[in-house]
Amino acid sequence: MLSISETAGWREAHPGATIGLLELSGVDTTGPSAGLDNRKREAERRLRSAHQSFTRQDFLSLPVIAAYDRYYTRFRKTYHVLLQVESIVLKGKSLPRISPLVDSNFAAEVETFVLTAGHDADKLRGPIVLDVSRDGESLTQMNGTSRALYAGDMIMRDADGVSCSIIYGQDDRSAISEGTTHALYVAYAPAGVPVEAVESQLQGIEANVRSFCPGVVVEQRRLVRA
Repeated sequence: MLSISETAGWREAHPGATIGLLELSGVDTTGPSAGLDNRKREAERRLRSAHQSFTRQDFLSLPVIAAYDRYYTRFRKTYHVLLQVESIVLKGKSLPRISPLVDSNFAAEVETFVLTAGHDADKLRGPIVLDVSRDGESLTQMNGTSRALYAGDMIMRDADGVSCSIIYGQDDRSAISEGTTHALYVAYAPAGVPVEAVESQLQGIEANVRSFCPGVVVEQRRLVRA
């Protein structure tokens, strides 16, 4: 089990925030994933049924999305999960097929709206810390682009640097790949996101993973609150 701690700086900068941690081991993605595909289609149907007449303002009035919108607006950004939800509900698009572990997260994310990163746990080097970004720090995104981080953003760092930030997402060295057998999901929820939504996100990811790998082992599932 990974040892993950939080800093006093994170608690002071983001009172009321919650970070959910779900660490899974013994993952096998080589078998059929028809069960996961069915769960993805069901998630899309539920989303469209619940929000088919929504406008962007309607989505922004939902408590979880409203909390993220307030957070992203501080950095002059748009919450990207909102864009994903709109593409499914308003444009009829489907969840992408990337890999079972990544898809398990996305399928849960569009139902709870809770932003979650997925890492290959074996690529992270301790100490692993939940923190806030500082002036001068940067992150190399999954597409290879280097980004200067906004000071004060919620981040996770390990011995090799920043591995994820809310605003710019994950780094290019610890992302889940086809060969990942040990995964860490980190759900970042700013103040205003109900704890129950974060719990539902972690439960949803686990259920999705079990749909193609029933024997997966939960190393840890816990909430860290500021």
